[in-house]
Amino acid sequence: MGQRKNDNNINQCSSSKEDADMNNNHLRFEEAVDESSNLDQSMCDIEESDDKTSADYYFDSYSHFGIHEEMLKDTVRTKTYQNVIYQNRFLFKNKVVLDVGAGTGILSLFCAKAGAEHVYAVECSHMADMAKEIVEANGYSNVVTVLKGKIEEIELPVAKVDIIISEWMGYFLLFENMLNSVLYARDKWLVDGGVVLPDKASLHLTAIEDTDYKEDKIEFWNNVYGFDMSCIKKQAIMEPLVDTVDQNQIATNCQLLKTMDISKMAPGDASFTVPFKLVAERDDYIHALVAYFDVSFTKCHKLMGFSTGPRSRATHWKQTVLYLEDVLTICEGEAIVGSMAVAPNKKNPRDVDIMLKYSLNGRRCNVSRVQYYKMR
Repeated sequence: MGQRKNDNNINQCSSSKEDADMNNNHLRFEEAVDESSNLDQSMCDIEESDDKTSADYYFDSYSHFGIHEEMLKDTVRTKTYQNVIYQNRFLFKNKVVLDVGAGTGILSLFCAKAGAEHVYAVECSHMADMAKEIVEANGYSNVVTVLKGKIEEIELPVAKVDIIISEWMGYFLLFENMLNSVLYARDKWLVDGGVVLPDKASLHLTAIEDTDYKEDKIEFWNNVYGFDMSCIKKQAIMEPLVDTVDQNQIATNCQLLKTMDISKMAPGDASFTVPFKLVAERDDYIHALVAYFDVSFTKCHKLMGFSTGPRSRATHWKQTVLYLEDVLTICEGEAIVGSMAVAPNKKNPRDVDIMLKYSLNGRRCNVSRVQYYKMR
């Protein structure tokens, strides 16, 4: 999975009619923050030279404070959770809360401050030790209990909880996410009528013009100091890119691909195949499709949430760019039609396999192709 740097001249969230017309399915959320984070997150591929599994490396990576610093400084993310909790104290007052993947314990502390009777903060990485110190340093040891271990392996001191809260989302919504852990906790511990926060997540798709970057990073391998290295190009184009996309690059409508109801869905629902139709809003060239997600908290007094789309404030999730083998010459009103199949990788369920089928039958371009991507 790649990352790049560019000028992050992303406009702030707008509730204008133009944005609404662009995607009728796109939820509007009230602004939660005044600023956003542009920090890059690096994902390292580690050779498995001992008895650790890829899941072990995943948890080890979250032992370092730097990852948590980046997430905490993502004010779109963190302030939204804070506002959800503080502005809906009626949900938390005298309730038992389970925080899945607690990290530094920030969400648990929010819940405790909002009046929760008790919060169980479950964290598998060594950050759990830091979370215990943080809880003690802030005087909440009598309300927040930090439990170190995988949610699937620990035992809670209580039979049921009233609320499950988690920040489980990954790049492309599903990359390296903890969704299955949240669903496991929901099925085992959530009381009937209990609340999962957030409870809705939706994946969206659009198409962009991106000539300069594709030339620089993909086509580069065709001729490297006079030598053909296009075999690397084939690998590079299979690797989705995590990056901030300038909204001016968007050349089509944005389409809702999939909505997940975290309070009801089954673990298998994270695998899906969905159709799409992206209609050009102007004459342009299409170099890539771009995926992003929205998250919403519908159990609040007022709908709250955030979007990771190009027209919203930047987050550490950025967007996910899928470069096409073809450059599509598209005219206004013409449509790219196809389907996207998404599934966890069989060897490592935290990785994501994507199959993209697309075709364009236009006045200046006729293309039909299947491409495969691997988020690693």
